[in-house]
Amino acid sequence: MITKSDKAAAIKKTQVNQDDVGSPQTQAAILTARINEVTAHLKSNKNDLMARRGLIQMVARRKRLLKYLERTDFEAYKDTINKLGLRK
Repeated sequence: MITKSDKAAAIKKTQVNQDDVGSPQTQAAILTARINEVTAHLKSNKNDLMARRGLIQMVARRKRLLKYLERTDFEAYKDTINKLGLRK
């Protein structure tokens, strides 16, 4: 489970303005933090199939958000990819 401080750090990294918590950039950052946490969990618990299913769902959700962002605002997409350390 992602902690409140980790979530706040992820939001702060990609927010567009001071009150932004729901933009695609911010949602992708929060999902990336959760994905990293579940990935670490799965390295030590290889047979946790429910966590693996949740991880696949989160990756797909992040992929859809980034695809939307790429389609609507390409500069914000490139900036978000660089900030989160993702590859395309």
